Amino acid sequence: MSSRRSRSSRQAASSSRITEQQVRELVSKLQTLLPRQQPLNNDNDTASTSRVLREACNYIRSLHKEVDNLSERLSELLQNTDNDTDLEAVLRRMLM
Repeated sequence: MSSRRSRSSRQAASSSRITEQQVRELVSKLQTLLPRQQPLNNDNDTASTSRVLREACNYIRSLHKEVDNLSERLSELLQNTDNDTDLEAVLRRMLM
């Protein structure tokens, strides 16, 4: 009975594995979202995939920093406005 279970779990695991082609397609889609798009070098897929993933991580970090900076600027602007302005109320609702 346990051999049947282990065999079926191995079959399920192998059927849920992602293929190299699927990885290449996903990395290619990810690459289109990055600001600097250099085509993947098919001769060295692993290095290219690594480069795309590194660039994606760096880009996400830069977006986080930009959001933080914009949040700070918005906070400063809100502190310098009248408390009764409609704009401030709208912005506060958007941020909450």
